[in-house]
Amino acid sequence: MFAGIVVAGFLFGVSVLAAPPSGEGVIIPNDHPLIYFHGRWDASPGTWWAGSGFKLHVQDLTSLTLNLGPHTTAPLASVGVSVNYLPFYTVNVSAGANEIPLSIPADEGSLQNGKTRVLRINVEGWQNNRINLENIVLNKGARLLPYTHLKLAFQFIGDSLSAGQFLPQGVNQAWPFLTGEFFKAEHRVNAQPGAALSDIVSYGNEHGVSYQYFRTEDTGYFYTTDHNFTTPWDFARDRPAPTHIVIHIGANDASQNVTADAFVDTYKKFLTRLRGLYPVQPIFVFTPWGWPSADGSISYYYDGQYERIVRERHLSGDRNTFLVNTTGWVSWEDVFPDNQHPNVAGHEKIASLFENWLEEWGLRPEKPWTTSIRQ
Repeated sequence: MFAGIVVAGFLFGVSVLAAPPSGEGVIIPNDHPLIYFHGRWDASPGTWWAGSGFKLHVQDLTSLTLNLGPHTTAPLASVGVSVNYLPFYTVNVSAGANEIPLSIPADEGSLQNGKTRVLRINVEGWQNNRINLENIVLNKGARLLPYTHLKLAFQFIGDSLSAGQFLPQGVNQAWPFLTGEFFKAEHRVNAQPGAALSDIVSYGNEHGVSYQYFRTEDTGYFYTTDHNFTTPWDFARDRPAPTHIVIHIGANDASQNVTADAFVDTYKKFLTRLRGLYPVQPIFVFTPWGWPSADGSISYYYDGQYERIVRERHLSGDRNTFLVNTTGWVSWEDVFPDNQHPNVAGHEKIASLFENWLEEWGLRPEKPWTTSIRQ
């Protein structure tokens, strides 16, 4: 079957390439060393957490089919697809054979004659986000090449405000993803709507991020009949290791009436544990941008506590933890009025402001993509 294209707007001015007849093609097993996996995958292998996926570098690519196994979300999971670093478009996939429409600029013509393509695929949703990869089928004559990962690698940690909840394309339109794209960086987003940092039950999440971040599975495991358990995440699988850590969290702790002292204590312990994984990487701690109201007022939480957390890190000798003051970044026009979460334009605004902040801090976007394409 053909997988369904949802965001058709991205296909204007492109050619959609058809799949080869059944029985033809190059079969790529799910353990092929030239598949570049990113994000959190379990042993099946199947995705957890928004943004998890894989990248391919292929010569003479004209078609691609994903054969997905029974652990794939039913009836469907939405994935983002990007060819040659062009904007992502949404394709709905399900268990079985999924022929992925490949879009290229119409003036490029055929993809044959030695041309190479970089294909990026990731799950968009914070829920209903499991794809169980059995194998990949490329057109006859296609050749899988090495993908060279990017030099920069962001690790984002948060809740619904970072996961892309309520956005049409999920995490692919969220400020962490946009920031990663701007800097031409690998980016991993471990963010769970409703979850507190504290390891407490919160809005349907059985655990908090201070626990779940160190597990393969997101908190959706609790409601999953075929995989209702968690496994430790092997951080050596994050290739490359993160170069920059970004944390924006605390809204749900405040909603669950976690006291300021208890929240600060949990955050400090979480940072200490992160430092064990990331001893030299800069860590960026966001203050809340708050909950805007129609009257122009903004409600904040844990006022002064994020400054306290960073100050205490500095006093302990960790000068590589930085406060990102987001006060004033989000106003009423930047959010959905019924839930006060950033809308598409709001996420773009946040990303732009953070990109500017990082450039003033000293970070610069990579100029070329590491894996080049041959036209």
